[in-house]
Amino acid sequence: MESVSYFYVLYCQDESFYGGYTTNLTRRELEHNQGVGAKYTKPQTRRPVKMIYAEGYGTRSEATKAEYAFKKQTRKNKIDYLINQGVVFPIQATKSCLLNMQKIEAKEDGKNAESKKF
Repeated sequence: MESVSYFYVLYCQDESFYGGYTTNLTRRELEHNQGVGAKYTKPQTRRPVKMIYAEGYGTRSEATKAEYAFKKQTRKNKIDYLINQGVVFPIQATKSCLLNMQKIEAKEDGKNAESKKF
């Protein structure tokens, strides 16, 4: 079985967003909260972080393209995208991460996955 690659979004303590790529969502969120995940989430002022959204992809390339497209957006566009995907604002600490596996399912159904549009 192929491993799934994920594009994910973290909500930081300073109310900023961080987009990233991983093959293991649980491990990656833990790494970010330990300050070893990325330079952006290393400062204590950004932690703890909460994973609020993730999309599964069949390849690393697809996931990193989604990450890149998200990171290029303005804050307003990022919020609009997340709302359109079902993320509820304001973010609550007790709310689970919203996981969108439609990108994988569409490929498995033999359909062409749409390119990432934000």
